[in-house]
Amino acid sequence: MELHVRLDGRADLSGQLYRQVRAAILAGRLPAGEPLPPSRELAGQLGIARNTVSMAYDRLAAEGFLTARPGVGTFVADGLAQDRSPEADGDQVALFPQAVWAGLPAATDLAAAEPEFDFRPGVPDAALFPYAAWRRVTARQLRASAVGAGAHIAAAGHPPLRAAIARHVAVARGVPASADDVVVTSGSQQAVDLLARVLLAPGDVVAVEDPGYPLPRKLLTSSGHTVVPVPVDGEGLVVGALPDAARLVYVTPSHQFPLGTSMSLGRRLALLEWARRTGALIVEDDYDSEFRFAGRPFEPLAGLGAAGHVAYVGSFSKTLLPTLRLGFVVVPRSLRDAVHKAKQLLDWHTAVPAQAALAELIDEGAFARHLKAMRRVYARRHHLVTSLLRRDFAGLLEPVPSLVGLHVTALLTHGGDDVEAAARARAAGVEVLPLSPLAVAHPVRGLALGYGAIAEDRIPAGLTRLRASLR
Repeated sequence: MELHVRLDGRADLSGQLYRQVRAAILAGRLPAGEPLPPSRELAGQLGIARNTVSMAYDRLAAEGFLTARPGVGTFVADGLAQDRSPEADGDQVALFPQAVWAGLPAATDLAAAEPEFDFRPGVPDAALFPYAAWRRVTARQLRASAVGAGAHIAAAGHPPLRAAIARHVAVARGVPASADDVVVTSGSQQAVDLLARVLLAPGDVVAVEDPGYPLPRKLLTSSGHTVVPVPVDGEGLVVGALPDAARLVYVTPSHQFPLGTSMSLGRRLALLEWARRTGALIVEDDYDSEFRFAGRPFEPLAGLGAAGHVAYVGSFSKTLLPTLRLGFVVVPRSLRDAVHKAKQLLDWHTAVPAQAALAELIDEGAFARHLKAMRRVYARRHHLVTSLLRRDFAGLLEPVPSLVGLHVTALLTHGGDDVEAAARARAAGVEVLPLSPLAVAHPVRGLALGYGAIAEDRIPAGLTRLRASLR
């Protein structure tokens, strides 16, 4: 038979021939027993030395792909398992993911084009990131990393950063923690994953807020746990609806996502008592409470007691930059060693130069100054958004009172379809988040409007465009 081979350039001609013949055999294009052209003939067709063909044939024969019959020729060996195309082999066994993955929505395209008016919640203002300070500390830490490239790296995180985080959460949020209690993660999502890995077995019951942040729910579902949605009202998670069988509950008590309410003190104490009684773990995601604009800050669950039953999770993606995938978890001491091991098994460690740079940023006070400045910026944007919603959206949207965080939630007052409303807004160049896809068993209709990613002077025009799209 005539064998089609394509040779590129003059480098490694024998290797090119070997790889193409081998691929043809494995794909079934050269079946068992098929004769190959004599080496002299093939060399002439390809315009290469006969020895080049002989070397490829010898290698294929040594690996068992070809059989040489003296005086007869060279043939494809018998008994080879070949990968044929589905069209040519109807009994080929295909690979499929577990059924749970088919039930999850497609992964979000994080590289999608930015909208004209960006009201997505949970996105800080990248333009106000302290780039000069970050470049300075990053350059210094990169040089230090190069000098100490062979130094021991702790899976739980860069020790100075763990110490800096412990001091920060103790002073700023009243969370008692030592550096040993802190594990640095690649974002808050990894913190939830680590806790679930060390605490839960497949099938264990976990509880989540409904409506709530979808990524932890999807993560826990994909890990084979039984996820129970628990309703949320004006005081936060309805503790009385928690199943006693739950071994873990994920909550956002300081600024419930997406409704924006803060859990009342009575509910917080009731939740802590429930955890003590059932032996469950509370995963407290304090994702954006650094930005509080009025009133006294709410005590985090981790600062109210039951320390052995609360894991406090935070992220620098909201306070600094979305692409800075640095988070942390203050781990109950009974789980600490197991979480350290799980972190090392999962990704060995989070990037050290970024950790070291952030530690320096915190220790020199630049992080605290940035938070203070951003609190003023976001307070003005929060006031402007809520004022315009109350003034211009009567009969369309009813804002949910909130004095913290990077978004405001408004409920649809006319009972319409919030997904359709968000689609119309997107077509008009305005990006908002509909609430109904975030609910599982307790329906809600509304829109979450973030103000971190949109400049203050563009908010009025954006909300005018949104109002026109809703009518």
